[in-house]
Amino acid sequence: MSVLSQHTSTELGDRLRDAYAVTAEFMADIVSQTCRRFPSAGQGGKSARVERLIQSGAWTDAAIALLDLELPQWQIRRLVYDEGEWHCALSRERELPDWLDQSIETRHADLALAILSGFVEAQRISAPESRTSVPTVRRNTSSLYEPLFVDNIG
Repeated sequence: MSVLSQHTSTELGDRLRDAYAVTAEFMADIVSQTCRRFPSAGQGGKSARVERLIQSGAWTDAAIALLDLELPQWQIRRLVYDEGEWHCALSRERELPDWLDQSIETRHADLALAILSGFVEAQRISAPESRTSVPTVRRNTSSLYEPLFVDNIG
């Protein structure tokens, strides 16, 4: 089962979209529902940094540090402020041209919430799906399917 289910992702996405500003409680909800590495024994310095940033109310820095801790393969590709909204693009391949890259693009009036929206979406995409190791085969065959036995080939 994935850490971030589709229901949780949709609910968090709605909450992020409707939020006016980040709070410590909201950040704690995001961390508890999406983060697998927080707090991390192997990366105690990064976890402690995220905690310090949250305690000090540095929401944008905390969002970037959380992205670095949880999803190191994702990077911020673009941050643009246009017509009262922050547009954030996250990418796995930052050096590729825009038209070749498959990036996640989010927007919000608050910079930290724009980054956190992208983080939640990247976490949802990166979460492993619960699949069996053996592929499944459809059992229902068409009613027009009839086996054909050919005895003499040649």
